[in-house]
Amino acid sequence: MQNLWTIAMWIKTPLIKKWEDLSKTIVESLLNSCKLNGFSIQNNDVLAITEAVVSISQWNYATVNEITKDISNKFQSEHIGVLFPILSRNRFAGILKSIARACKKITIQLSYPFDEVGNGILYEEDLKKLKINPSSDLIDEKNYQKNFSWYQHPFTGLNMVDYYRNLCKNENCEVEIILSNNPEDILKYTKNVLVSNIHNRKNTKEILLKQKHKKVLGLDEILNQKTDKHWYNETFWLLWTNLATDEMLKLFPHSNDPIVNKIKSEIKKLTNKDIHVMIYGDGAFKDPVGWIWELADPVVSPSYTKWLQWSPNEIKLKYLIDKYPDKNKKELQKIIQKEISLKNNSLTEQNKLWTTPRHYVDLLGSLADLISGSGEKGTPVVYIKNYFKWYND
Repeated sequence: MQNLWTIAMWIKTPLIKKWEDLSKTIVESLLNSCKLNGFSIQNNDVLAITEAVVSISQWNYATVNEITKDISNKFQSEHIGVLFPILSRNRFAGILKSIARACKKITIQLSYPFDEVGNGILYEEDLKKLKINPSSDLIDEKNYQKNFSWYQHPFTGLNMVDYYRNLCKNENCEVEIILSNNPEDILKYTKNVLVSNIHNRKNTKEILLKQKHKKVLGLDEILNQKTDKHWYNETFWLLWTNLATDEMLKLFPHSNDPIVNKIKSEIKKLTNKDIHVMIYGDGAFKDPVGWIWELADPVVSPSYTKWLQWSPNEIKLKYLIDKYPDKNKKELQKIIQKEISLKNNSLTEQNKLWTTPRHYVDLLGSLADLISGSGEKGTPVVYIKNYFKWYND
């Protein structure tokens, strides 16, 4: 693979079922792909595994009724506020169904004009027409129905206000929906609140806890006990779920899952090569059309082998080319080699030459998520070669 730098490949596997020895299946699939397609495993290659098959093989699930029972026990209230949930049939609808079964009334407070990850709830031009300020104004349900209810999601064509309302009503639960970006507004309706946002959850909860309240919990405090029936997620609990069936939710894989080290060790034993292994969920990128931030998971990667915790420390070649436009290629190469040798220097001028130091797991997980797909391809494993090769190699 001369002059071919980073290559990301799908690795097809058999269908993966519960209680499967996933490490065995993945190692066999990778070695079979190597044999059939004529490529070899090399040091510093990366094996990325989608979170879905990890949770399936571990049977890391919870039922709607199990979640309902825990919410009932912890809130013991007929009226619960649901604060800042994302607008997703796949990610939050199952949780909302559980809440609706646990009480008689729900007040849902949604952020606007978008949820936390960029899903729209109304058209911004309508806000401007009515001179509504998202920083300060609360939109009640009557106002929403009159002025904004024709909104449709650009990809699904759904109005999630209607979807969430109907879901609660189908569970015989009274529901009211308000729009406000001030988390304290929910306390005007109920003092029992389930904080449901993901990335800003700690700050949201801290704001409410300073106010007069009865019970304020986060999704990371629901179903956060082990039981004999299920191996619940011990890090994120309900912060990440995927709808599996109408009555069951799939949970995010555990942090520091031993499977990544098990696969790494098995590859080392069979090939004498040291590779990096990670589990990935959503990539950390933003859709340029719908303006949706893909990352509805709490993290890109819940588990990875140790070396992937680091960040790139690389020189921007384009900066040097722009800086020395009159140098020929040979002179430029000498300058590049010199700068690379000095890149651990902490001088301010040197820092200007470096790339943005994002974590490897976020970069690699986003790459894997972009190409693996989540549908019928049957490729839950992505193999990445030459990612850690540099200009001087």
